[in-house]
Amino acid sequence: MSVAVDEFLAMLATERGAAANTLAAYRRDLEGCEAIVGDLVAADRDDLAGLGGAWGDLAASTVARRVSALRQFYGFCLDEDWRRDDPSAALPRPRARRPLPKVLGHSEIEALFARAEEEAHGDRPPALRMLALLELLYGSGLRATELVSLPVAAVPRDVPFLTITGKGGQQRMVPVSRRAQMALSRWLAVRPGGSRYLFPSRRTHLTRVRLHQLVKALAGRAGIDPARLSPHVLRHAFATHLLEGGADLRVLQTLLGHADIATTQIYTHVDSARLVALVNERHPLAGRTRAG
Repeated sequence: MSVAVDEFLAMLATERGAAANTLAAYRRDLEGCEAIVGDLVAADRDDLAGLGGAWGDLAASTVARRVSALRQFYGFCLDEDWRRDDPSAALPRPRARRPLPKVLGHSEIEALFARAEEEAHGDRPPALRMLALLELLYGSGLRATELVSLPVAAVPRDVPFLTITGKGGQQRMVPVSRRAQMALSRWLAVRPGGSRYLFPSRRTHLTRVRLHQLVKALAGRAGIDPARLSPHVLRHAFATHLLEGGADLRVLQTLLGHADIATTQIYTHVDSARLVALVNERHPLAGRTRAG
């Protein structure tokens, strides 16, 4: 990788607080571009225009992500006076449609919790850990990375809130339900000591990969297709069901830790029927009939 790309990634880390996963994604995308056109600082418009053909077999969303990485990289090159022009206008312009989130129904959530609670009747640590993980995924809408990396110090003592460090190092307060507090208390009573993490593993903490495996295994035992369930699907269910219950979109944005309200608005598609009913019931003209 070129020195310029290394310095660009260092800038993302120090000035924008980019997370390790974000930096790794930028690194992969820019390394892939350099493998095709060579030194990105020296590349011209024709070099970048040729990327469209090289990316012909990639999904539109992948192309869009790589184009975004290159645009930001060339903006950085201009700021550093490494180039006097920005060749990124020659990049392909894919039209990537954002997929709608997978959503679980209320009956499926009930089946999932029924199974987890049944297995957690005793004091088996794996079952109690699974119940605590499930309560925080669906009850607080945490991202998988946020959940597995939670320190024990984040667990509430006198107030029902978790302090979460999300993307870009941004902190937010997330409410913890009474159910989740009870599940956490049961888990803490059997949790292995010697680690600062709430869900410790042999080296540091439970990994995201292992969390995915645990959630999918629980889905299978609950009679739900494991392909339909993941930690992120539970986060979507948290948001969707709160919106159905009348939560304000801005409040939901805060709970989910979204920097842009546009990211949160994707959940409004699941509640279109409630919105139509709201207009029909609450609009000033709703009670009036048309003359004639």
